[in-house]
Formats: sequence, C-alpha cells, structure tokens
Amino acid sequence: MVFSYLKLRKQEWLTFASAMKIQEKKNLRHLSLDEIKQVLEEQGEKSFRATQVWEWIWQKGAASIDDMSNLSKELREKLKENFDLYSISVDTIQRSSDGVVKVRFKTSDNFFIEGVLIPAIDRITACVSSQVGCSLTCTFCATGLMDRERNLTHDEIFDQVVQLNKISEEQHGRRLTNIVFMGMGEPLLNYSNVIKAIDKISAPDGLVISPRRITVSTAGISKIIRKLADDKVRFRLALSLHAADDQKRSRLMPINQENNLESLTESLQYFWEKTGNRISFEYVLFEGVNDTLQDAKNLVTLCKKFQLIHVNLIEYNRVQGVPYKGLSFDKMEKFAAILEGYGLNATIRRSRGRDIDAACGQLANKK
Repeated sequence: MVFSYLKLRKQEWLTFASAMKIQEKKNLRHLSLDEIKQVLEEQGEKSFRATQVWEWIWQKGAASIDDMSNLSKELREKLKENFDLYSISVDTIQRSSDGVVKVRFKTSDNFFIEGVLIPAIDRITACVSSQVGCSLTCTFCATGLMDRERNLTHDEIFDQVVQLNKISEEQHGRRLTNIVFMGMGEPLLNYSNVIKAIDKISAPDGLVISPRRITVSTAGISKIIRKLADDKVRFRLALSLHAADDQKRSRLMPINQENNLESLTESLQYFWEKTGNRISFEYVLFEGVNDTLQDAKNLVTLCKKFQLIHVNLIEYNRVQGVPYKGLSFDKMEKFAAILEGYGLNATIRRSRGRDIDAACGQLANKK
C-alpha cells in the first residue's frame, strides 16, 4: 500500500512538473531574428538555420515547430524543449449561404475569438479580431455585450490572417487581397500588438500584403489616433461614427463621452496631415435613431471639415437582446441620396453572413 501511494504521488509530481515545464517554454515567435540566431548558435547550429526558422514562422505560417520540415528532427526536438509557437487553432467553421465563412479560433490558453472571410468578385477580405471580447460596451454590438478577457498577441492576430488565407486558397484558389480589423475588440486598445501584427503581415519577409490594403477600424480614441499619426502608419483608418452629434453618439457609444466629436475631428485631421492615408466613416443606420434629415445634415457638416472622406452606410444586423431596428434598403438609398446631394461620397454596404452571425456587430462566440 505504501509503495502504491508513493508511486501515485511520484506520478502526480511528474505530471505537475511536466505542466510547469510546458508553461515555462518561451514563445519562439517573440524572438527577433538575431535572438533566434543566438539560440541556434548556442546549440552548435549554423546561422542560416535561423533564417529558415524565421521563414517558417512569418512567411509560411507554421503552426508548430514540427512543421519546420527542412530542419533536422534532432534540432526540432531541441527547440521544443524550451520553445513553443502557441499558435491559435481552428475550432469551428461556419459557412453562410452568401459565401461568407466564419471561423471560431481557439487560443493556446483556451479562449475563443472569431474571424470572417468575405469573398467578392474583385477582392477577398479577412476580418480579424484584436482582443478576446471587448471593453467598450457599444449598445448595438454583440461583442460589446461580452467581457474583455485579454488582448491578443501580435502572433495570434497574424495566425488569423494565415488561417483565413488558407481557407481562401482552398475554396477560391486566390490569396487574401484585403484585411480589416473589424472583428472582436478595439484595435487601438491593443496598440503595440496590432502594429506588430501589421508589420509582420506586410513585411517583405512576411506575408507581403500591402498596408494600403489593410484597414483598422476604431470606435475613436483621440490620443491614440494621434499616436498613429506620429508613428506614420501606412494603413487606412476607419472611424465607427454612427451619429454626427455628441448626444446621440454617446448613447450609442459610451466612449464618446471621453472622446467627443470635436476631439476626434482634430485627431483625424492631424492623422490626415501626417500620413495622407485614407479615412472613412462607418455609419450604421438605425430606424428612428440616426436616420433623419437633420442627422444627414449633421453628417455632411462633419465631413466637410475634411479634405477627403468616404462614408460607408451599413445595414444594422440584429443582435439578440438589443432593441434597435435597421432601415429598409429603400430608406438607406434615400439617406445616401441626401448625402450625395451635398457632394459627399457615400456607399451602402450590404450585410453578408447574417445567417451565421458573421455580419458587422454580430461576433460573440455563439456556440
């Protein structure tokens, strides 16, 4: 009995020690190329092996060290002793009747996020998430009803693009052409990881997707928009506007109370002056909320403060437990006609993926 007990205790300790060792492994993707070279040189490997590892990570999107097939098995085993990639994995795939694909991803620490593949005749767009959940509580958004668990790392954001690109190539025979940060979370509240992810996605030794084809959507955080300008980012920026007067916008988006339209206007003008990058306003139309003639005039007045602005009018997608209603397409066309009559460029964006809760504002990790 004593022997059996000690044997059991030994097994429990070995299991615990193994788990602790796994947790202590460093993320290989968080090392620079020079740091990878140093690690390999300490193991007696030639420096060119580091370039091979780098290419597997950032060009080929390897999900594990075992995927690095041009490295010897011995070297892979050595790397696995101290390192992991902590890649996200595909948990569930849903396909809409209109061709949209929604993917639920699982992180290495068992959180879930969602990404969407949106195919069109002239482009294939990946919509990616930047956080697990969201902290902004926008009153019309399913993600806003969730808690924010944590920020995604730059490599987890990168993984979404890799996985969605893989689905695009398998189903459409084409690579992604565009990326939008319009999934779960507020990208500017995860600034460093979003910037690092875009650097890897657009780099010559990465996925080589032009930053001009990447759009970051924000609910509007004035000081961080200014930081984007000072950092001279090259991607496009979209502001989730939804109302052009502070009272209405604050009801829809509580963040407006600390980042009102005046401060946002100043920061966006600064962004334009520093970068020359395209800015767009995203405007979801809610029946009886932001769809009046006065709302249209307020929007025109705001847009006239910018040299070049584009307005995307977006259909509202129903969210369970939320009281808002969307406009009919005819009413949306009338609203767009008012804007165009004042000389604004406005496009109506038809919702896609509604039947699988993949449309704008619907991502919420439903099972």
